[in-house]
Amino acid sequence: MFGVALRSVRSRGSAFLATFLGMFAGAVILMSFASLLDTRNGNGISAADKDTLATMAMVIGSLALVIVTFAVFSTLTLTVRQRSAEMALLKSVGATPGQVSRMIVGEAAVLAVVAAVLAMPVAVLGGWGLLKMLGSSNRVAGDITYHFGPTAIGVGVGVTLIAGVAGAALTARRTVRMTVTESLTDASVGSARMSRKRVIAGWVFLAIGLDCGILTATLFKGKGLGTTQSVAGEAVIWSAIGMAVLSPALIRVVISALATPLRRLGGASGYLGVLNVRQRTQQMAGALTPIILFTALGSGTLYMQSIDNSLLAASGRAATGDDKGVETLNYVVVGVICVFAAIVLINSLVSATIYRRREFGQQRLVGSTPPQVLRMVSIEGVALILTGLVFGSIAGLVAVIPYSIARTDSVIPDTTIGIYLAVVAAVVVLTLGASVGAARRAIRIPAVEAVAA
Repeated sequence: MFGVALRSVRSRGSAFLATFLGMFAGAVILMSFASLLDTRNGNGISAADKDTLATMAMVIGSLALVIVTFAVFSTLTLTVRQRSAEMALLKSVGATPGQVSRMIVGEAAVLAVVAAVLAMPVAVLGGWGLLKMLGSSNRVAGDITYHFGPTAIGVGVGVTLIAGVAGAALTARRTVRMTVTESLTDASVGSARMSRKRVIAGWVFLAIGLDCGILTATLFKGKGLGTTQSVAGEAVIWSAIGMAVLSPALIRVVISALATPLRRLGGASGYLGVLNVRQRTQQMAGALTPIILFTALGSGTLYMQSIDNSLLAASGRAATGDDKGVETLNYVVVGVICVFAAIVLINSLVSATIYRRREFGQQRLVGSTPPQVLRMVSIEGVALILTGLVFGSIAGLVAVIPYSIARTDSVIPDTTIGIYLAVVAAVVVLTLGASVGAARRAIRIPAVEAVAA
C-alpha cells in the first residue's frame, strides 16, 4: 500500500496541494525558530544573548508548534474527507481497512518528508531574518553568526512528520470504520453530527483557555509583563483551538440564526448557499478553523500589545529593553501565526471550492447561471466569515479582558477599534477572495465537461 500511496501522490498532486502547502509553511515556521537554538550554541555569545535566543525559540516556537500541528491535522482531515468516494470504491473492490489506513498514512508521510525537505532553504532565510530583526532591535548583539543545524532540521522534519502521520492515522481510523454506503454519503453531504470525543475535546480546550484567562486576571495580576502576556497568550490559543474543534456545531448555530436574511440577500442563490452550509458543516469546518485562529490570535495579541503601549504612553516614561523585547515578540507572533493561518485559509477554501466543480456543473446544467453560482459561494463565504469572526472574537476576549484587568484594573481596555476593523477586513478579503476566485476558475470549465470529470 505504500507503493500505492506513492503513485497516488504522484498522479493526484493537485488534490494534495492544500495539505502539502500547510505542511510546507508549518515546517518553515518551526525550523526558522528552532534554528535560533542552533545559533545559541555558537561561539562567543554572551549569556544574556543566549537567554534571549532561547526565549524567542521556545516561547514563540512552542506556540507555533501547537498551531501548526492543529492546522496540519485540520487540513489533512479535509483532504481525506474529499476522497470519501474513492475510499468507498477501494473498499468495494476488496481493500481491507488496514490497507486503506496504510495508504492514507503513507501519503501523509510522503507529503510531510517532501514538504520538510523543500522548506529547509526557506527556513534558513527565515531564521536569518529573525536573528537580524533581533539584532536591529538591540535584543541581541548584531555580530552573532547565524547557524542552521541539527536542532532546526530535527524539529522541522520530526514535528511535520509526526503531525502528518498522527493526523492521517486518526482520520484513517474514522474512514475505515465507515461502510461503503456511509462513505458515499459522507462524500456528498458529510456527517451531520460530531463524535462525542470531538465534543469533549473541544470543551476541554475551552476550559483550559478559560482557566488561563482567569489566572491572568488573578494570580498573575501585577506580575512581570512577559509572564502575564505568556499566560494570556495561552488563553487565546487554547480558546481558539476549542472553538475550532467545535466549529461544525458553531456554524450550524450561526446559519440557523441568519438563514432568513441570507436567503433574502441572495434569493435562489441564498437558498442554495444556506442549504449547502447546513449539509456540509464538516467540510465547512476545515475552512472555518483558520478564520477562527486568525481572528483570535490577531485581535487578541494586538490588543494586549495596545494595552501596554497605552500604559507606557500614559506613564510618560521611555520604553525599556524589556518593553521593546516583549513588543517585538508580540509582533513576530502576530505576523508569523497570522500569515500561516492565512495560507491555510486560502489553501482550504481553494481546495474545497475547486473540488466542487462537478457540483457547479450540475447546477448549471439544470438552469443556474454562472453569476448565481458565484452568489451562492459568496453567501457560503459570508456564513463562514460571520461564524469565524464571532467565535474568534470570543476566543480573543478570553485573553484581552483578563489581561486588561491584570494591567489596568479595567474590564474594557482603552484602545482603538481600528485594530479589530483591520482584522475583520483581512478576514473578509481573504475568505471571499479565495472562495469566489476559486469558484470563478471552476465554472470556466464547460458544465458537461465538469460533470463528466
